[in-house]
Amino acid sequence: MHIWVDADACPKPIKELLFRTAERRQVALTLVANKRLAIPRSAYVRFLQVAAGADEADLEIVRLMAAGDLVITADIPLAAAAIDKGGKVLDPRGEFMTRENIRERLSIRNFMDELRNGGVETGGPAAFTASDKQAFANQLDRFLTKKG
Repeated sequence: MHIWVDADACPKPIKELLFRTAERRQVALTLVANKRLAIPRSAYVRFLQVAAGADEADLEIVRLMAAGDLVITADIPLAAAAIDKGGKVLDPRGEFMTRENIRERLSIRNFMDELRNGGVETGGPAAFTASDKQAFANQLDRFLTKKG
C-alpha cells in the first residue's frame, strides 16, 4: 500500500502529519506537485515534481497508483479517477470519498462551477481548523490500522 498526496493544495499540517505517520508506520508516501516542496529525509517519503498545469499532478497520481493505495486530495475529479482505479480517497478534512458519495460530490462541484461561470459569487471552502486536522488523523489511523 502506498499513500499518494495531491500536494499543491494539501494543508501544511496534514503534510507534516503524513511525514510522521510514514516514518512511524513505515509506509511509502509520495507527494506529487508542480512546484518544489521541502520534504524530510526519509526512506519512506519522496517527492515527485510534475510539469506546470492544472491537472498534471492529478494525472500522474492516477497513472502511478495501484488498487488499494490511499490518495489524499480534496480534488473531486482526481478522487473519482482514483476510486475508479480501485484506490481509497481521504480528503484533508478527514472524510473518505467513496463510490457511494463521489457522484453526488461531482454533481455539486459541477453545479458550483456553473454558478461561478455565470457570475455568482460562491465563496471558497471554510478555513482549515485544528478539528479538521484531528478528524484527518483519526481517519488515517483507523485506515492504516485496518491495513496493518
